Amino acid sequence: MNKLKSPLKKRVLRELLGEWRKYTVIALFLILMISFVSGMLVANNSMLTSAENKKVDYNLEDGCFELSKQADDDFIDTVEQEEKIRIYENYYKDAGEDRDFDGEKEGNIRVFKDREDVDLYSIHEGTMPENENEIAVDRMHADNVDIKIGDTIRVGGEDFKVTAFIALVNYSTLYEKPTDSMFDAIYFDVAIVTDEGFDRLTQSVHYNYAWTYNDKPADEKEEKKLSENILETIFTNAAIRGTEIEGFLPNYANNAIHFATNDMGGDRVIASIMLYIMIIVLAFIFAITISNTITKESSVIGTLRASGYTKGELIRHYMTMPVLVTLIAAVIGNILGYTCMKQIVVNMYYNSYSLPTYETIWTPNAFIRTTVIPIIIMFIVNLVVITRMMKFSPLRFLRHDLKVRKRKKAMRIPSWKFLNRFRTRIFLQNLPNYLILIIGVSFVMLMLSLAVGFPESLDKYQKNVSDMMFAKNQVVLKATIDEEGNVIKTDNPTAESICMSSLEYPYKDNKETIAVYGLEENSRYVNIPYDLEEDSVYISKSFSEKYDIEVGDTVSLDEKYEDKSYDFKVAGIYDYAGSLSVFMPDKNFRECFDKDENYFSGYMSDDEIEDIDEKYISTTITMDDVLKISRQLDHSMGAYMTYFQYLCIILSAVLIYLLTKIIIEKNENAISMVKILGYENKEISSLYMLTTTLVVILACIIGIFAGYFIMTVVFKEYLMSMEGWFNFYISPLGFVKMFCFGFIAYLIVMVFDYRRIKRIPMDEALKNVE
Repeated sequence: MNKLKSPLKKRVLRELLGEWRKYTVIALFLILMISFVSGMLVANNSMLTSAENKKVDYNLEDGCFELSKQADDDFIDTVEQEEKIRIYENYYKDAGEDRDFDGEKEGNIRVFKDREDVDLYSIHEGTMPENENEIAVDRMHADNVDIKIGDTIRVGGEDFKVTAFIALVNYSTLYEKPTDSMFDAIYFDVAIVTDEGFDRLTQSVHYNYAWTYNDKPADEKEEKKLSENILETIFTNAAIRGTEIEGFLPNYANNAIHFATNDMGGDRVIASIMLYIMIIVLAFIFAITISNTITKESSVIGTLRASGYTKGELIRHYMTMPVLVTLIAAVIGNILGYTCMKQIVVNMYYNSYSLPTYETIWTPNAFIRTTVIPIIIMFIVNLVVITRMMKFSPLRFLRHDLKVRKRKKAMRIPSWKFLNRFRTRIFLQNLPNYLILIIGVSFVMLMLSLAVGFPESLDKYQKNVSDMMFAKNQVVLKATIDEEGNVIKTDNPTAESICMSSLEYPYKDNKETIAVYGLEENSRYVNIPYDLEEDSVYISKSFSEKYDIEVGDTVSLDEKYEDKSYDFKVAGIYDYAGSLSVFMPDKNFRECFDKDENYFSGYMSDDEIEDIDEKYISTTITMDDVLKISRQLDHSMGAYMTYFQYLCIILSAVLIYLLTKIIIEKNENAISMVKILGYENKEISSLYMLTTTLVVILACIIGIFAGYFIMTVVFKEYLMSMEGWFNFYISPLGFVKMFCFGFIAYLIVMVFDYRRIKRIPMDEALKNVE
């Protein structure tokens, strides 16, 4: 019996060489998918490990708060002793960044003094500033705006020479404000200067303080409780000393610290799921191929079974090819993953986040996900199919009787023309293959929905947001009374006073910041009724769409730093998508928040307000702030969407190629017989390829609409974890583009299918006459 086993072993190599095109295509596709996922997992794990370690090494803050004026030593000592924390000064100044020296700022830059005790940094290139004229800037921002070591930039009117690129541990993502819907590494920058360099800047100081716990909390629940106690203590002591809390941000709620690592953690899951879906599709393609091979070789199998070969031996033989191809692809894919693909993913992350330097770490999890699990999936799917095929007796194999059910009469087809009936019969006989084709193409269309819809959604948002903004500029004042006791006013003719506040909308475990506006009567910018009831408000369209809030609903909004909430009845929805907002008359605002009758927070205007001293300005909100989410997403992912579209075309072509090859191979006898009857290659191609063409068209249409629907849901869930909102959108031209991408892939495959049909000889039918 041992001698009889050798032919099966030799046959594996012979089959591999005989079908090298098919197995090469499958292997290349597996290598591409596995190498990318392996590279992502390796890069992801290495960079996450480095980021987590650096939080300890660089003494990352456990939270920070900002006061309206400098805290005295007694204040610091009291809070430290009561809450068992260590408080550090971490002052900064916000200034304009002018890189071309034209007097117009190209962005905002937050300048810190150099520090040695908290929130340290990783140096990517260069040396830290040594005198008052030098500055170290964020590495990612420098890459985005093409700043080089040795360049000079103007910060707040003063010139500084760039000597280093750094990544601050508390700014792994460049959020300018905690309320920002998206970080912005293009328009916003963070920097380190010497004490003397800090004093050169004339901008007002933000009295920001960082704290760390003496004893770290056990979990986030305990951390939340401790931070609430700290807030209460700071609030009480600040009130005693006549100062106000300008900001309070515990570590766990700081997007600038956690967004990058949270996002990278999600990438692993998404990449793995995509890999497993494709492995399952390829496993079924393998299974269908092997089923057809078993059917074609049923006489040989019957003879081998009659000669003493067991079911197990034959099952192992037919299982060898899919497992072997997957194993080879996994090994090559992992080698590529740890080399070139890893670096591609690292560059993607560095293109989006301000992460510290890292070292590559061997990742067993990557090996399990990209080698062990794919082989198991391929093994199980093919084992089930092959075992099912091998349950017949040797006699039934010899008779080619491999039908699970008793043969029934052929389905009656209407009295159509012969060619149409023939095509219908082809479709019915190959229905399982066509179903796999529809599933595969639909999956490709799902990915194309992302590749086409994502850039279009960003583009639509960017084009329309200027029309949707109610005012091009909003100035929030630190104080409305100047040092001489006069109300701070502007002579800008388009300016209009406004009351502003921020509340939080609780949703599941998150809280999203909602801007609350109190508007003048007959406001030129926001047209809402001035006679609204005290508890009634209008909400922005984006607020309504994101949380499915309708007119008549009641929304509950919480104070950020106090245990207090407000219930508002939605009286209308205002067509504004710039932010998640609530609008009410200013008289209702003052009543609701217990302000005096002359209270206001700032101004909004279509023209820039230039006649208010900067020292009285807390924040200026412009269109750039509204565009942060789309601008950063476009920069981080937009360029990759084009490559993703090309990948989808290749993927679609591979799937269609493999499945149409199976269909033609399965029908070789019938094609050969039709040739004997006198039909030409073009006519025969029209019989088989037209049927497949109709199925591909159907699959593209199904996939387009299914992909759009699924992506709409997925995109909404994705944005629910972020602040801000815009709808997922695909234009009619985008749908046409998706269809064309899928059909172009099929047209490429048609060339190979036609050549395959031409090569089928007429004697093929005569060889297999029973």
